Amino acid sequence: MPRVMFTISYNIKPEFRDQYLALIREMKQHLTTGSKHNYSVFEAKAKKNVFTEVFMTNSIEEYDALEDNLDDKVQEMISTLEGYVDDAGMKYNTIIETV
Repeated sequence: MPRVMFTISYNIKPEFRDQYLALIREMKQHLTTGSKHNYSVFEAKAKKNVFTEVFMTNSIEEYDALEDNLDDKVQEMISTLEGYVDDAGMKYNTIIETV
């Protein structure tokens, strides 16, 4: 059963960095503790304010159900986060394990 990695990459407007970091800490706590998602957030080493969220699932079925398992609180946090993202928007990528 192949695992799936789903990533969301974006640049944060510099003036929202502090608010973003507080929000993403709360979101990570909620997703990893409350709903037990395998979720991490990374910042590019050489590019400040460039972030990637990573969801790892243990199967395609778990990945397919990922969006359905996001509660109202997470949906609200995502809405807030979208206001911090610059005009380039969000980029999504889904990678399926082969070996």
